Amino acid sequence: MINRILQTTLQKRLFKGKAILLFGPRQCGKSTLIETMLGSTDHYYMNGDEADVRETLSNTTSTKLKAIIGNKKVVFVDEAQRIPNVGLTLKLFTDQLKDVQVIATGSSAFELSSQVNEPLTGRKYEYMLFPLSFGEMVQHHGLLAEKRLIEHRLLYGYYPEIVTKQGEEKELLKLLAESYLYKDLLMLEQIKRPALLEKLLKALALQVGGEVSYHELAQTVGTDDKTVDRYIDLLEKAFVVFRLPALNRNVRNEIKKGKKVYFYDCGIRNAIINNFKPLSTRTDVGGLWENFVIAERMKSLRYQGKDAKQYFWRTTQQQEIDLIEEVEDDMTAYEIKWNPKERVRFSQTFTENYPTAKTAAISLGNVEEFLINGGTRQE
Repeated sequence: MINRILQTTLQKRLFKGKAILLFGPRQCGKSTLIETMLGSTDHYYMNGDEADVRETLSNTTSTKLKAIIGNKKVVFVDEAQRIPNVGLTLKLFTDQLKDVQVIATGSSAFELSSQVNEPLTGRKYEYMLFPLSFGEMVQHHGLLAEKRLIEHRLLYGYYPEIVTKQGEEKELLKLLAESYLYKDLLMLEQIKRPALLEKLLKALALQVGGEVSYHELAQTVGTDDKTVDRYIDLLEKAFVVFRLPALNRNVRNEIKKGKKVYFYDCGIRNAIINNFKPLSTRTDVGGLWENFVIAERMKSLRYQGKDAKQYFWRTTQQQEIDLIEEVEDDMTAYEIKWNPKERVRFSQTFTENYPTAKTAAISLGNVEEFLINGGTRQE
C-alpha cells in the first residue's frame, strides 16, 4: 500500500461539522484513499455512477436520508458530480444530520463545484488529489529507488494502476487516456465534437513546454479561438491539463497574455501521442522534463497547503524563464534543465526589473530538493 500525503490532513477534518470534498481525475486513487482512511469505520457507501443512487440522492429530504443510512455515522458519496442537485443533498447532511460526517469525491470540478459552491458556502473543506507524486513514492521506497525510476515516470507517469502494474503500462495508459479520463467531459453538453477534443489534446501534447496560441491551435484543429479556449477550460476542470500564465508586471516588452499548457501526468501526455520511446531517442525530453517538474512541484505545494502563484516569463525578444513562483512576498525564478551540466543564465532584463527575486536551476541532480524540501540552492 502506497500511503497518500493527503490522508493525515483529511483525517484531521473528520467530524468538524463540515462536508469533506475531494476532487481529482478518475483513477487517481480518491476512492482508495477514502476507504483506507476510514479503515474499519462502519460507513455507508454510494456511487454516483449508479442510476438508482442518482435517483435516490437527486431530490431527497433529511428524513429519507436518515432512513437510508440508518445508524451509520459516515457517508461516502463517490463520483458525486453525477448526481443532480447533490449540493443541496450534502447541505442536508451538514445542516440536519449534524452527527453524520459526509465525504464526497468528484472527478469533474466543472460539474461538482457548480453544484456545491452556493449550497455549501461555509460548510465544506475542499481538497485536490493528484495521481501519485514523486514525494509519495520517495516515502514509499526511498529516494535512491525513485530517482532511478525518473526516466520511467517521464514515460509512463504516476497513475496508481500504472505504478503498481509493471509491464502493463502502455496498455493501461491507452485505456485510461481513451476512456476513463474523458468520461465526464464527453457527458457534458459543451463537448459536441469529441473528434475535435482528440485533435486538440494531440496538438497540446506536441507543444508541451512551449507557449501556446489559441489562434494557431484553432487553425490546426479546424475550429475557432473561442472553442479552443472553452475546450481547454473544460480539460482543466476535468484535471487533464493545467495552464501556466505569463508574468506581466514591470517590463514594457513582457508578453502580456501568453500561456503554456501542461499535463497533470506525463504518461497520459505520451499515451495521447502514442510515444513511449526511450528518452535517449526523443526530441521532446526538455519539454517532458519541464512538464514533470512543474506538475510535481504543484502537487508538492498543494499538499503542503502553500498558496503559491506560478507563472512563466518571456519577452518579445524571446528572453524566457521556465517557472516563476510567488509565495507571499517572495519571488523565485527557476530554470528547468534535464542535463545537470548545462549552464544556466538568467536574463539581465529580468534580474534588473525584479531585483528582489531569487534564482535557481533545477535539474536531475537536485530535483529532490525542489520537490520534497521546498527549495534549492539559489544562484
